[in-house]
Amino acid sequence: MATWRRDGRLTGSQRLLCAGLAGTLSLSLTAPLELATVLAQVGVARGHARGPWAIGRRVWRAEGPRALWKGNGVACLRLFPCSAVQLAAYRKFVGLFTDDSGHISQQSSIMAGSLAGIVSTIVTYPTDLIKTRLIVQNMLEPSYKGILHAFSTVYQQEGFLALYRGVSLTILVYMNLEKIWNGPRDQFSLLQNFTTVCLAAVVTQTLSFPFDTVKRKMQAQSPYLPNYGGVDVHFSGAMDCFRQIVKAQGVLGLWNGLTANLLKVVPYFGVMFSTFEFCKRICLYQNGYIVSPLSYKLTPGVDQSLKPQELRELKKLFKTGKLKSKKPTL
Repeated sequence: MATWRRDGRLTGSQRLLCAGLAGTLSLSLTAPLELATVLAQVGVARGHARGPWAIGRRVWRAEGPRALWKGNGVACLRLFPCSAVQLAAYRKFVGLFTDDSGHISQQSSIMAGSLAGIVSTIVTYPTDLIKTRLIVQNMLEPSYKGILHAFSTVYQQEGFLALYRGVSLTILVYMNLEKIWNGPRDQFSLLQNFTTVCLAAVVTQTLSFPFDTVKRKMQAQSPYLPNYGGVDVHFSGAMDCFRQIVKAQGVLGLWNGLTANLLKVVPYFGVMFSTFEFCKRICLYQNGYIVSPLSYKLTPGVDQSLKPQELRELKKLFKTGKLKSKKPTL
C-alpha cells in the first residue's frame, strides 16, 4: 500500500478518513480492471477472448454492466478496518521498539510499519477471499447472495481456515517487497512522489504477480462451487498449484492478467493522490492551518508545527484573553 508523509497537522481520525475516501474512490473507478485481472488469474477467462477489454466486454454481455463491479463493495469496506488495525498495531510496535529515552531508530520504525501491515493483512484477509469468490461467480446464477451470506456459507461449508486460504503467500510477498514502499520521500514533491509510487507499484506487482496468481486460484477453488470456482487447474496446495500452472500453461501462465493489473496503476494512484490531497486541504482548513481548502496558502500567524489540539487550546486562550501578545502568533 502506498503511504504519504505523516502530517502532524491532521488528527488520526482525519488521516484515516482521507485515506479511506481516497482508497474507496480509486478502487471503484478501477474495479473493472481489477475484475479482468482476477478472472484472468483464476482462469475463468481461459478458452475465451483474452485481454482486459475482451474480458470486460464478455462479462458485460453475459451478466450486465453492474457485473463489472463485482466484489468492489467488500474491497471498499475492507479499507477502513484495515487502516484502523494497521494504525493501532503500528502505535503498539513503535511503543515496543522505543528505548527508555523515547528514541526509535529508522530501521525499527520501518520494522514496526512492516509488522503492522502484516497484522492488518492477517486480520482482514477473509474479506479478500470473499472478494475473489464474488468476482468469479456468475451474478445471474450466484452461489453467494451477498457479503455476509458469502462469509457464512464459506465458514459453514469449508470451515474457518478456508477463509485464510493463500494467506501465507500474501505475508511472504509483503515481507520481501514492503521495503520498496518505505523509501524516504520527504524531500520529494507531490509529482515526484506520485511517479515514485507508480514505478514502485509496477516493479512490486510484476515481481509478486506469480504468488498473487497462485493465491487467487487458492481462494477461488472450492468443491462446493460450480466447476470448482472456475479454476483452470486443480491442485492440493500452493507448491502443487505452481507446478500445475507451469505444466499446463508454461511459466508465463503465472503472469496471466498482468496487463490489466498494470493498466490500473496510473489511474488508481492518480485518483488516490488527488482525492487524498483534496480531503487533506479540507481538513487543514477546518483545523485553521490554511486560508482556503482550494489552496495550500498558510494562515498568517499560525505556527504550522503545532498539533491540532495544541492550536485549538491556544485559540481558546486568545479568545478568553488569558494569553496576550503585541504580535499574536498562534
